[in-house]
Amino acid sequence: MDVALTNSIVNTATSLASAKTSDALNMVVLKKALNIQAASAATMIDAMQQSMPQPSLATSGTLGTQVNTFA
Repeated sequence: MDVALTNSIVNTATSLASAKTSDALNMVVLKKALNIQAASAATMIDAMQQSMPQPSLATSGTLGTQVNTFA
């Protein structure tokens, strides 16, 4: 058997295994980054909703007593 061919096969297998590990690690880091961004966005949205005053709903009359259409 040719030694150069054997070394080539071993090097190819090693690089493929390393690439799989690297890809898996990159996916874990990406998922963590996306989770952090989602948490930050949720915190920002909550802060905006708490600081924005909600108008009081109508309690009498014909306008605004059936459906709350605040957007």
